[in-house]
Amino acid sequence: MLAAALIVQYATDIPNRHYLYLPLYGLSYLAVGGPVWLKAFSSIKNGTIFSEFLLMGIATVGAFAIGEYAEGVAVMLFYMIGEYAQHGAVHRAKHSIRELINQQPDVAAVEREGSTEQVHPSEVKMGEVIRVRPGEKVPLDGELITERASFNTAALTGESKPIARYTGEEIWAGSINQDVPVRIKVTSGYKDTKLSHILTMVQEAARRKAPTQRFMTKFAKVYTPVVVWLAVALTFVPYLVVDHYVFQDWFYRALIFLVVSCPCGLVISIPLGYFGGIGAASQNGILLKGSDFLDQLRKMNMLFMDKTGTLTEGTFEVQEVHPLNGFDREELLLLAASLEQHSTHPIAKAIVDYTNGQPLQSVQRQQESAGRGLEGEIGSRSILVGNRDWLADHGVQYRGNGLDETYTCVHVAVEGVHAGIIGIADRIKEDSKKAIEDLRGLGISELIMLSGDNQEVVDAIARKLGLDKAYGNLLPDEKYRQVEEALQPDRTVGFIGDGVNDAPVITLADVGIAMGGIGSDATVETADVVIQTDQPSKIPLAIDIAQFTHRVVWQNIGFALGIKILVMALATLGMASMWEAIFADVGVALIAIANAIRIQYHYTDEGFSLTPPADPSTKEEPVQAECCC
Repeated sequence: MLAAALIVQYATDIPNRHYLYLPLYGLSYLAVGGPVWLKAFSSIKNGTIFSEFLLMGIATVGAFAIGEYAEGVAVMLFYMIGEYAQHGAVHRAKHSIRELINQQPDVAAVEREGSTEQVHPSEVKMGEVIRVRPGEKVPLDGELITERASFNTAALTGESKPIARYTGEEIWAGSINQDVPVRIKVTSGYKDTKLSHILTMVQEAARRKAPTQRFMTKFAKVYTPVVVWLAVALTFVPYLVVDHYVFQDWFYRALIFLVVSCPCGLVISIPLGYFGGIGAASQNGILLKGSDFLDQLRKMNMLFMDKTGTLTEGTFEVQEVHPLNGFDREELLLLAASLEQHSTHPIAKAIVDYTNGQPLQSVQRQQESAGRGLEGEIGSRSILVGNRDWLADHGVQYRGNGLDETYTCVHVAVEGVHAGIIGIADRIKEDSKKAIEDLRGLGISELIMLSGDNQEVVDAIARKLGLDKAYGNLLPDEKYRQVEEALQPDRTVGFIGDGVNDAPVITLADVGIAMGGIGSDATVETADVVIQTDQPSKIPLAIDIAQFTHRVVWQNIGFALGIKILVMALATLGMASMWEAIFADVGVALIAIANAIRIQYHYTDEGFSLTPPADPSTKEEPVQAECCC
């Protein structure tokens, strides 16, 4: 292109050598226009006759035909500069995805037969132990064996601060070990790591078009042939209506019309905007499974939220144990823990952990009712563990003592007698209240909590957070029905949850959001949006990114179409030259591309968030947990 520009300049500077003009301009044109014509022929071969490449080709050959050599070469030269700028912009837009891909290590140090082998992570089996030195990336998901270590998870979660991990806690592939050599027990295969799932989701999202993108693709297919025929009409129709028709003048106007009408800048700047939105979200720990979900997030005006693990921390501890009817405190705990020992629910884990490793008893004929409780036999005695409704279903007379107003309560009954109550507490997440305030500021008109916990617990949390409504005592299928009834043509409904029982509701909602850090694989797989950091404050951030992306995309559409229509009108009236046409095509495209890139820069500042950091001195009161024993 530089050589072509020099030839154009040289030819222009030697007005007395007209015989050199055409060969020099011809060489220049071939240098910059050859690739465009190749793309035009390739497009025709694939069934698309009227493409932007053909528009440029027709316009520039026409300019040569009427002796406007410099303008013909200039149009093609600037068009190619615009193409390179577009490719560079797309390259920048995909940068965050490439960075994520580069986080996947290709070497793992695995312990085998008393020594350490360097192998590809795909060769490491689950259960084997790997070693990671300070500064190295963790190659596979696993459990930390070392007593304590610090990891940088910024590439996965958007969290810039190192995170401390302790023995037995989960470590993700792609995390960077910060300080001490660590040993990790591998818990997933190479293709099943969290990082692999993230890569798959982000790459699929980049390929999935939003409605605006699909519209512009269809629009361009209709628009391009229409403007070609309008240009033909602009050349010949005036012959029938004007007194002094000059073919060359009207043909020149038609060529300007063709150059201006090229839709390439408009078509590329729109997907570029969505690339920017997806990239900005992923860099902040928010994974979108398609650019169409940016539009859905923007339109969302009603949000249902699970409680445990979503608005509350989901880490429970036994606070009080109250035996009743003559039962012993230790016996009460042992009976409850024995029934709960095989459950994965956080409440069950809290009860089992509270026994401090005491031997638990075997249970026969155990049955579970999701969201209500467990029943089984220990020795010759029938045991019930669950909520008040579970006891009532079995005809057990409930004796309350005020614990229900402070804690989530697990009730134990032995042989039909209420044996006691175990009070368990959870905490509201630090950023939950601010997240609710931000959601209201972004236009979410209805915020509703759905929980399996009793209504008193749910109401108390709803008041603290400022929610519109809260429904308790819900089984998983009842949560589903609540969301199903809310779905209306004039309403965009979202649901955010983390447990495996939330997966059906997340699938049902217009926008399904999963807490990806602690959420189950089923929930993450079915969700449209995944919050990697488990922070509620990321939800308003995701909506803000979606709204900003939408504004930028429509700014580009309005600006590009407005300028093009104006210059096409001026060209029709003979008031525009080829240089105005070049600006209306290449210049407008470059401005639109620069505007689209703003999305990435706007959200990639370190620590960017709608929600300021919480005051560490502020502690939330314990809240009751959702009882799904």
